This record gives sequence, structure tokens and C-alpha cells, in this order.
Amino acid sequence: MDGLAELHTHLGGSVSSDILWTLAHEQGIALPVKDYWDFERLVTVSDPRGVPDLDALDQIYHWTELIQSSPLAVEVSVHAAIGGAYRSQGITTLELRFNPMKRNRGGERDLDHIILAAIRGLDVARLEYPQVRAGLILMMDRTFSAQQNTIIVEKAIRWAPRGIVGVDIAGPRPDGARYDYRQVVPMIETARDAGLGVTIHVGEEGGDVGREEIGEVVEALHPDRIGHGILAAGDAELMAALRDREIVLEICPTSNLLTKALPDADAVRETFRSFADAGVLFTIATDGPEMMRTHLRDEFDLLVRVGALSEEELRAANARGHEASFVGRAAADALV
Repeated sequence: MDGLAELHTHLGGSVSSDILWTLAHEQGIALPVKDYWDFERLVTVSDPRGVPDLDALDQIYHWTELIQSSPLAVEVSVHAAIGGAYRSQGITTLELRFNPMKRNRGGERDLDHIILAAIRGLDVARLEYPQVRAGLILMMDRTFSAQQNTIIVEKAIRWAPRGIVGVDIAGPRPDGARYDYRQVVPMIETARDAGLGVTIHVGEEGGDVGREEIGEVVEALHPDRIGHGILAAGDAELMAALRDREIVLEICPTSNLLTKALPDADAVRETFRSFADAGVLFTIATDGPEMMRTHLRDEFDLLVRVGALSEEELRAANARGHEASFVGRAAADALV
């Protein structure tokens, strides 16, 4: 396939270890390791068996977010991620997501400077790689206060004319309890009214709790897309709701295997076949190619190898990625 679409990749997982290493040293960040190869293991899922759980993955993100916590580092990271995606994989539609408040050192750095730095990286990359449609998604967090998440949405709206195309919410559940997504309804409605796309992290893990959260997100937030959502597989009611509302799932097979969200290749196959047979819309993504030590074409190869999707179904999922991109929608709205 020519011209791949990658809609779900985190900035903290999309920059190569050598660039992060240099950025850390340029900023004088005190690292817990002194050897580059130890550092690479620190900022990637280096064990092929994966990580014990999502909390362990959050510890890896702690280091990449810390290293990217300056305007210089954010600009370099966005530029590198977009250029690398095109050169390595031929990705021509790319959305990068990040939480700016996790990159301003607890308020030490001005939030607008962080966001504008990301936009500068986006602008330069689009000049160098005009074949790529790229945009940025700003992320809220489940551990943040309503005020913090409101500020993130306000910033997304302010900078939308410069390349912010959507909003998201992710992060660990506070105290591991079921998250009440209804508390971000006002923020989501404000973002949607301003023309931003809405994608929500939900249904990656948590069993019955995760499935309840998917149902709440569908009913209360009405997102355009859902990040992961794999717990809906096999649940006829949830799959019908997703299909009927044409909500697109952003599924990241290797990431789900490495975090134990999906235990094995059989689970990958069963999950995709459930969605495909039920008419649920989905696209394929990496979650963060550098951190997960994978690339988008590797994901396609995996799905064919385990019998999850046919070549024709993969082409359809990739085409859907281009169609469901908030970048494309923003461009279309600008022409109206």
C-alpha cells in the first residue's frame, strides 16, 4: 500500500532513542543511566515479552515526557516524528497526540510556548514533506482536575488554526477506580462546537469496568473515534452501538500484546474478526512506533500472519484512516 495513515501515536513514543538521548544531554537532564544502550532500554519496551501492565508503561512515558519538557525538545520531537514516519513507512496522513501539561515541568514552562513549539515542528515538517498531511491532538488526563482539562481544551481551540486538530483524554485511572467520563462532557462539547475532532482513550483494559466505560463514552461523549476500544469485541450491544454511530476504533495490535491487553495472537485474531464481522469501523495504528519497537507496516504484516485480516481488509482499514483523520476534516471545513 502506498500512502499509509497513522491516527494513534503518542509523541512520547514516536521519537527515536538517539534523538531523545541527545535532547536529554542538551538540556542537562539527570538520567538514571550513563550508557546509551541502557538508556534505550529505559525509554522503550525493550523486553519482547512486554510490560506487566499499563502502569509499567506509564513509567516509560515518564522519561520521554520529561525529556520532551521544553519548547526546544517538543519542536525537535514533532519534526522528527513526522519526517521519520514518512521516510520509514511512507505515512502520508499522521496525527500526533501529546499532553502539553506533562511537558511544562509542572507549570515552570509556559503552556503556550510548549504548544507553539510543537506547531513550529509541525510547520517545518510540512514544508520538508509536503506529501504528508499532519496534525496535532492535545490530550487531557484522567488524573487531572476539571480546571486543568478545561485549560487544555481552551488551548486546543486557541491554536486550532495553526494545526491542532483534535482532543483526547488518557492517563491512568485515579486510584485504579472506574473513571467517570461524564465529568469531561463540557470540555468535549466545547471542543466539538469549535470544530475539533474528538477521540477518547477507553476500553484498552479493565475487563467489565472497561466495557462499562466504553458504553458511557459512546452515550455521553459521542466521540468521532476511540483509542483502542478492544474490550468491545464480542459484546454484541457495544459493537452495535459503535457500528450504528460509525465510531472508528484506533487499534494498536503490538502495543496491546506488549501491555497484555491482548494475551496472544489468537486474541488478536478473535478481536479483529469480531469487529470485522460485526461491521465495526477501525483503523490500524502503533501507539508509538519507537517505544513499542514496531512500525505501521509491521502491524499490517502481523495481522495478515495471524489470520486477523485479509489484504483487502487491511487496505480498507488504511483507507478508512485517511478518511477518518481530523486533518482531512479540518482541511475540508476550511474550504466550505
